[in-house]
Amino acid sequence: MTSPVIHTTQPHERFVFGTVFEATGEVVAAAPRPKRSYSAEEVEAIRKASEAAGETRALAGVANRQAEALAAIARAAQQALPSLAGVAHEHRVAAAELALACARSIAAAALDKFPQAPVRAALDSLAREIEAAPRLIVTVDADLAAGLQAVLEETAQAVGYPGSIQVRADPTVAPHAFTLDFGDGSASFDPAAAAARVSEALHAALAAEGLHAEPLIPGAVAPTEFPEPES
Repeated sequence: MTSPVIHTTQPHERFVFGTVFEATGEVVAAAPRPKRSYSAEEVEAIRKASEAAGETRALAGVANRQAEALAAIARAAQQALPSLAGVAHEHRVAAAELALACARSIAAAALDKFPQAPVRAALDSLAREIEAAPRLIVTVDADLAAGLQAVLEETAQAVGYPGSIQVRADPTVAPHAFTLDFGDGSASFDPAAAAARVSEALHAALAAEGLHAEPLIPGAVAPTEFPEPES
């Protein structure tokens, strides 16, 4: 069996002598001998150089670990942004629900305290529309009908309406609701229906806004991407 031939591109290192002599015995060349002793100044210089090199290596390692930690924090924050946007949206919806509940409570208390105020305000705002109508029929619930005739006649006189006003009680009308019929047209008000429309419009706006609302902190801009920190 023929032995394989191994080829290598690495040149063979020739044997070298540490010290070269002439024929006369004179030393022509000599390899540097390792130093066996150092002065105090040399020892202190070597110590300082070693400390500086060690400190440089330590600081480089700390910088690398800091860069890795910042990159991990950036990735975690970027992953958390959708959750934070969802929490912010839920907060806005809850705040809107609370505001609606407070508004309904305040409106109900105001209607209980001043039940005739909406009818008078409606008559005042419709003064131009009803000024040519000979008769105005006001349909209200039984509780609101009590004493409303005199109040509306006083309001009609104040706005300059010369026609007659008739107040009719209807048990099917919701509490605090009413209808003004002036022949050529009519106007109605239902507190419960109005509250439902406000709630529906608000929830539609919140749904359209979704997770793309303005930031919770005024002037802040939510970044869509975190840059990788420099190492």
